[in-house]
Amino acid sequence: MKSRGNPMAAASPPLLLLLVAIFSLSASMEASILHPLDFLSLQSIRKSLSDLPGSDFFSRWDFTSDPCSFPGVFCRDDRIVALALGDPRAGAMGLTGHLHPAIGRLSALSELSLVPGRVIGRIPDTLSFCSSLRFIALSGNFLSGPIPSSLSSLRLLRTIDLSFNLLSGDIPPSIFSIPALSNVVLCYNHLSGKIPSFPASSELLRLDLKHNNLSGELPVLPRSLRYFAASRNQISGPIDANLPALTNLDYLDLSMNRLTGPIPSGVFSLPLSSLLLQRNELAGPVAPAADVKIAEVDLSYNRLSGPVSPLLSGVERLYLNNNRFIGEVPARFAERLERAGMEVLYLQHNFLTGMEISPAATIPVTTSLCLQYNCMVPPVNTQCPLKAGPVKTRPAWQCPDWRA
Repeated sequence: MKSRGNPMAAASPPLLLLLVAIFSLSASMEASILHPLDFLSLQSIRKSLSDLPGSDFFSRWDFTSDPCSFPGVFCRDDRIVALALGDPRAGAMGLTGHLHPAIGRLSALSELSLVPGRVIGRIPDTLSFCSSLRFIALSGNFLSGPIPSSLSSLRLLRTIDLSFNLLSGDIPPSIFSIPALSNVVLCYNHLSGKIPSFPASSELLRLDLKHNNLSGELPVLPRSLRYFAASRNQISGPIDANLPALTNLDYLDLSMNRLTGPIPSGVFSLPLSSLLLQRNELAGPVAPAADVKIAEVDLSYNRLSGPVSPLLSGVERLYLNNNRFIGEVPARFAERLERAGMEVLYLQHNFLTGMEISPAATIPVTTSLCLQYNCMVPPVNTQCPLKAGPVKTRPAWQCPDWRA
């Protein structure tokens, strides 16, 4: 009897096996739509990386299925456009191994990220072949060696974050020639040399270089900057005269360097939320041109001198301790303190001779005030930080003009 319902039922066993194989191959090809070059590159990347104990990021990377369904792999048509390696959830364990040079064959890749883990080795030079890259974030690993200067060929790159690694050598000057670049985060590495100069056309918004071994003087910075941090380096010389021209700057941290000279008065007129210049060798008077409205100003541990400007009384958290300020603290500070207008006022370890505040004044519990180790008996008793020491007043021989 002939079968009429299913033509495969009438086929001989060898033909049946062939048809099954064809159908299986067709189904496999429909599932695996990824371009062959991307498929092979992804396999190489997988072989060079593995999960740290506690991570299961690669548990669903089964190359018998469609790689575009893998965690962290994002495709458009038949090409990989974004690769997020590792589980991005907070507290999740990361990956170990190294970044395979085959990553450079992902020609449509526009975003590359790597969660914090123990990935070692160098950043592959082949990344420069990914001409569509707009975003690179490889933070929090153990990547070492230099930053490849070839990355400057990525003309669409907007963000590069290589922070918290073991990178060394100079910052390639050509990096800052990338026309679309807006965010550069290189903090917590072992980078050395000078901060490169910037082209006049730079539209950089964020530059984070803190905790490196950078030296030399500050270059002329892009006027577009909104965030600049270069603390804990060995940057020397005066604060560049172009700082007051950074009229978009919201955050400035140059603390713990070797900066010298005065603080330009125009710096205090910038639209800053934080101005951090502590632990340098800055000297001279602090003379803002108008009322300062910055939330936090830290000028401690410098060589600043002269009277304390009343124009600083509008700062919410003000650190002037461990300098050479003289004279009386302006009455505006006492008024602000009693109205809870200031959160922190640290004036300890200067040569101040008095403060117009009643001994019966009530300092809000939310306010930290420290006046000890000056050329006066502190008019009010307040809790000072432990590092201020136990001595309330300077020895008289250090205060020749002080009258008790």
